[in-house]
Amino acid sequence: MRMTRRRPFETPRLEREAFSSLEREGFSRAAPARTNGSPSILTRPAAKLRPGAVVLLLLTALAVAQAAQAKTFAWKATGRGGVVYLIGSVHLLSQDFYPLNPALESAYKDSDLLVEEIDLAEMLNPDSQLQMLSRGMLPSATPLDKVLSPATYALLNKHITSLGLPAGPFKMLKPWAVALMLSALEMQKAGFDPELGIDKHFYDQAKTDGKSVQGLETAEYQIARFDGMTMEQQDHLLAETLKDVETEQANTKKLVDAWRTGDVPNVERLVLSELKQEPLLYQRLLVDRNKNWLPKIEALFSRRGHALVVVGAAHLVGPDGVVEMLKARGYTVEQM
Repeated sequence: MRMTRRRPFETPRLEREAFSSLEREGFSRAAPARTNGSPSILTRPAAKLRPGAVVLLLLTALAVAQAAQAKTFAWKATGRGGVVYLIGSVHLLSQDFYPLNPALESAYKDSDLLVEEIDLAEMLNPDSQLQMLSRGMLPSATPLDKVLSPATYALLNKHITSLGLPAGPFKMLKPWAVALMLSALEMQKAGFDPELGIDKHFYDQAKTDGKSVQGLETAEYQIARFDGMTMEQQDHLLAETLKDVETEQANTKKLVDAWRTGDVPNVERLVLSELKQEPLLYQRLLVDRNKNWLPKIEALFSRRGHALVVVGAAHLVGPDGVVEMLKARGYTVEQM
């Protein structure tokens, strides 16, 4: 059975926080300060401009018009007297994605409640992080080389050596935990930072602005999605993660570029095509969770204020995505 590697908006939020203490042993990262400035355009009356300047102005106006028509990875859902905004999150991004498209910030400003996969206050709590880390650890009498196939273990050792990391901490972890950690490390090597993820961005804003924050599920539930996998499935997940390392950075760039332009068909193709080859994993990580979230999201329409829901982009696309589920329930859902 082939396990596909998880991309930054397929995997639950836990991969960026649950194993941060081990991650810091070999890596350090700094998130550059965000800037909110935007260029301004000064113009003069067209009658006083040379022909070349007029052409330049026309091209600029065309670019502005095209930008205004560009789609984002966000939707506005209406029905039963309420409004709920949906934003597909990329859990790790780079500084050049900021400032965000104004439509995303407008959705946040128009909402008085932020709902994410998990309330990050729980995830960031040191006690919760310690508990999550312990769930990812093997029994002391069962090191990693005793549960992995020889081929997968050889791949892991080769990769750890190439990173210049000590092998000891990895040997204490379950295969699924190693796979998530390596995925996060590779993303950070490519310049993507969990501190710049969409969900973290809006969480920080909500805390600053005093807005309420809720989670659709708990950290314990997210971990159970992986920890409940058989050891054979975990072995395959880790093996495929290691085999895809060399091509994953290029594939991820394609995905985030499609996300930036709101290219839903391309994101759906890139994200779900491989995942659907693993029906059990597809059901476990996406479909089951989407179905669990649906009644909670529907309840938001009965609130007096508007709500913003920010979940991994993979949860919003495809026939089993939240957007199609809401449409099937009679809501009007329009891409922004």
